[in-house]
Amino acid sequence: MELEHLLKSRNLIMPTETNPQAGLPRRTFLKGIIAATGALASTRGLLMAKSMPEAGGLTRPPYQGPNVIIVRFGGGVRRRETIDPQGTYAPFLCHELAKRGTLFPQMQIDSFTPMVGVDTSHGQGTLYIITGKYEKYKDITQKFLAERFESKAPTIFEYLRKSYDVPEHQTLIVNGEDRSNEEFYTFSNHHLYGINYRSNTLSLYRYKTFLLRRSVHAGKWAGKELEKQQKELAKLEAVDYRNAEPNGQGPQLVGFWERWRECYGESGLLNPRGDRLLTDLAIRAIKELRPKLLMVNYQDCDYVHWGNLTHYTRAISIMDDGLRQLVAAVEADPEYRDNTVFVVAPDCGRDNNPMADVPCQHHFNSRSAHEIFALLAGPGVPRGVVVDKPTDQISIAGTIGRLMGFKTEHAESRILEEAIA
Repeated sequence: MELEHLLKSRNLIMPTETNPQAGLPRRTFLKGIIAATGALASTRGLLMAKSMPEAGGLTRPPYQGPNVIIVRFGGGVRRRETIDPQGTYAPFLCHELAKRGTLFPQMQIDSFTPMVGVDTSHGQGTLYIITGKYEKYKDITQKFLAERFESKAPTIFEYLRKSYDVPEHQTLIVNGEDRSNEEFYTFSNHHLYGINYRSNTLSLYRYKTFLLRRSVHAGKWAGKELEKQQKELAKLEAVDYRNAEPNGQGPQLVGFWERWRECYGESGLLNPRGDRLLTDLAIRAIKELRPKLLMVNYQDCDYVHWGNLTHYTRAISIMDDGLRQLVAAVEADPEYRDNTVFVVAPDCGRDNNPMADVPCQHHFNSRSAHEIFALLAGPGVPRGVVVDKPTDQISIAGTIGRLMGFKTEHAESRILEEAIA
């Protein structure tokens, strides 16, 4: 009954203009486009993103191609500790999965237009991967060291959903608990794509928001305690700097979180943490939500900023084990087995200066911070191939588009041809 009550409450407060099933007269649609174009010039307009019904109610064909799972081998790794057989802390990636696919060991960030000012960091690298476009990103509220970014170019999730009839809950980003800004890289501000074709996110932040919203709706508190909890909920909801989900994540993800709650409770003491949490979320998503396009944003390597190199190498081992578990989950599932392509790539590299006080930095745009790799493995990808020539990070998006059967017209046109049989 609590789940039913929560869903009914969500439906009652959903404004009519956000209902994608509602019809829309042509004149109203054109007025909306004109207004939206004007709003794009205003940062404030972007903060209040709203979905609009599509013109003419055009139907899209069902998606029947391969599933794709992108594993962001992050936050930030060097080739030396990952794909180098002599120094790897990722034996599954280096010695097993690499033999099943096509490896690009000389991939770089910004090799096509070097030194144009891109940043070798996590949010930026994630957006480079999913948009196939380099931009000089700035925080949309101009806050110092903040990373609330909006892409001008569509994401691969938007391309897929605009091309095929794929629901939002089957295009997912699994995000780390310490990177709330990256929760909302789910859609661009491109006027032909945007919020209507967004993906959705699974993360500990989303679960905490779900729990608090659920308790408030269920009438758990009253009086001053209710006011206190409502303020706390407002703080959590304010993290959504794009106002993309004022009414929650939708029934499929509400159901997902209900089942997560039944398994792990509400204390936060039973569920995994860090990158192990992301692995658990991703495997459960495969089983319960059946995503067509899934991105897992591993991040724990970035704890090397505390100065201890073992934080970095241990995190690589945990990521590698997570990758092994993801592959095993796919191979155990008849619908995903032989129908899923893995794309493994870091968001950025790391500095190899042995004299640095804190090892393995990435913020200084050093050469090794630009040096990454990519591995593609699955149906339609040649096995046991090493492409030993320079390639570029923004070629990943177009390659995924080619494999899945959609055009990426605003992304880099040069794809990784060797990964396509």
